Amino acid sequence: MKLGMMQPYFYPYLGYWQLMNYVDEYIIYDDVNFIKGGWIHRNRIKINCEAQYFGIKIKKPSQNRKICDHEMSMSEKDRMDLLKKVQNAYVHAPYYKEVAELFEKTVMYDAVGVGEFLEYSNRAIADYLGIKTKIYTASGLKMNHEHRGQQRILDVCKERGCDAYINAIGGTNIYSKDEFAAEGIRLNFLRMNPDIVYEQGKGDFLPGLSILDVMMYNSKDELSELLNRYTLE
Repeated sequence: MKLGMMQPYFYPYLGYWQLMNYVDEYIIYDDVNFIKGGWIHRNRIKINCEAQYFGIKIKKPSQNRKICDHEMSMSEKDRMDLLKKVQNAYVHAPYYKEVAELFEKTVMYDAVGVGEFLEYSNRAIADYLGIKTKIYTASGLKMNHEHRGQQRILDVCKERGCDAYINAIGGTNIYSKDEFAAEGIRLNFLRMNPDIVYEQGKGDFLPGLSILDVMMYNSKDELSELLNRYTLE
């Protein structure tokens, strides 16, 4: 069984979904500390030919509290402004109608907790992309919290009974293949192909944007093909 695990992000980039699609079980790692400068509450979309941030507001964000312990701070106006921002950016995109419906459904989801909100949106996106992977939350599984870092990942792998752990490419300097192998677990890193380019409207192609941008310009068949454009290392 192949296992993947990452923090919940707001409409994360394509590589996030490639990882989720590849593994058999995916754990939303929501019981680790919030990162203020990270991607948990924001991402980037193309506006006026430039990459600009869009995202959600969080009540008193703190790096000393877990993601699942944070609360949303989105007024009705905040939600409408976010929908309007995306509409202005993508109203002429070929798949705007169906993707805008998905975006509105997730943005308007009335959750108190940040973890619950992001779990809902990530499950909705996975369903749109046709991803069949079993999805769990770390907080919901009540897993071992005794260790941190690599050792906790190893604990989770053993608790879930997996024989392969797949991480995003950014983890190559964090996790050791030898130490995973010593526990009978294969460790691989998934790297999104750097040559991915798709029609993106006016201006130069901007790589690494939110999955929202990818969905706006690609059919479901094309999205399925993009999910498989990666290498395992």
